[in-house]
Amino acid sequence: MIIEMRTYKIKPGELQNFIRIYNEEIRDIHVKILGNQIGFFYTEVGNVNEVIHLYGYDSFEDRQVRRMSLSKQPEFLAYLDKVKNIILDMQNKLMIPTDFSKIK
Repeated sequence: MIIEMRTYKIKPGELQNFIRIYNEEIRDIHVKILGNQIGFFYTEVGNVNEVIHLYGYDSFEDRQVRRMSLSKQPEFLAYLDKVKNIILDMQNKLMIPTDFSKIK
């Protein structure tokens, strides 16, 4: 398994709006296509105005197929259009769990 961690830096004052848009407009499709959503978080202390979500995939190829499918969905494209002006930055990491990790 690989874990994808996406971190979005959100424009100040727009955090709850971003979360609302995601939840109401794309969450169901996002989870249906990408599969294993391990978590969806926002920061309370530290680097505030960040949203972090984690997804587990069987392999890099599994991730690629799922991301490609998501990118073709009209609802996803409409979502991107709505949030593009409130996302300041996005970072993406693919992580591989150790043998002793509780998440595998």
